Amino acid sequence: MKTLSLLLTLASLSLFAADAPAPASAEKVAVKAKAKAKAPNPSMAPIVDVAGLPRVLLIGDSISIGYTLPVRQELAGKANVHRIPTNGGPTKNGTANLAKWLGEGKWDVIHFNFGLHDLRHMEDGKRQVEPADYEKNLRSLVADLKKTGAKLIFGTTTPVPEGKLTPQRTFGDVATYNDIALKVMKENGVAIDDLNAAVAPDIAKLQNKADVHFNPEGYAVLGKAVVKSLNAAIGK
Repeated sequence: MKTLSLLLTLASLSLFAADAPAPASAEKVAVKAKAKAKAPNPSMAPIVDVAGLPRVLLIGDSISIGYTLPVRQELAGKANVHRIPTNGGPTKNGTANLAKWLGEGKWDVIHFNFGLHDLRHMEDGKRQVEPADYEKNLRSLVADLKKTGAKLIFGTTTPVPEGKLTPQRTFGDVATYNDIALKVMKENGVAIDDLNAAVAPDIAKLQNKADVHFNPEGYAVLGKAVVKSLNAAIGK
């Protein structure tokens, strides 16, 4: 009887397993994950220059990645809008990679931004780039950018929401870092694109909840601000 009971139990389990949907194989899951990981970000796609149009380079972090396509669309037929093929990160990343990002071509206008990653809190409690080093790095970057002969535009750091974030940033640090940047840019005659002011009045509507990033409407607003500053530079 015990043997019969065991056989019936096994048979029932087999029927249940047959009716249940087959789990995706590890190989299929891996292939899908790999395909998703390789999906190119259209903002990073290299562009082919249209002869006779000014060459513009966007340098910045994920916020700049978000407004790259709106800027390209707005300036289609007016400028060749390139961007660095990565997230620019903090100023220390910029000083290490600027020469590679600039490449060999001539740039007419360079719009750049650093700050949001610099003020990020690290595990040791310090910020990724403390204010004194942020200023030092910005001065180095500006000196090298001026050597290109391009018209330079600095975009201010956009707002950080209050509360718990991942990774953590502090709301009040934005003003501190922007003040440093504005001082450096003013001393060097670099034009300012106040991206912070462009979104601050409607930040609750334009920014994702508990996140430094923006929704499509927010990136459209930032894109228009960038386009306005680029048009001013190109027009000159």
